[in-house]
Amino acid sequence: MSDENTGSTGEVQLDNGVFRVTRWTIEPDGVIPMHRHEHEYVVVPMVTDTMHVRNSDGTEITAELEAGVTYTRPAGSEHEVSNPGGSADVVFVEVERL
Repeated sequence: MSDENTGSTGEVQLDNGVFRVTRWTIEPDGVIPMHRHEHEYVVVPMVTDTMHVRNSDGTEITAELEAGVTYTRPAGSEHEVSNPGGSADVVFVEVERL
């Protein structure tokens, strides 16, 4: 996924039918629009920073990222992820178990 209007890019680095690995970059004030994860996934932050998450139910959180410290989310997660007012790109790798 890549959309100049959103300030986010996703580069699929591997898709072997078992795993899909995507490197995401969210520029300052960029957003990954609302989307639903069909598969369980792991996020590997490449930077220490914060990003804003707005869930489909309207709840919002600020996610504190620490470079190299992973976390996981279940299949069915639905949210928008953004970098409002950021001074640098938020970069993370997403590993989906297909």
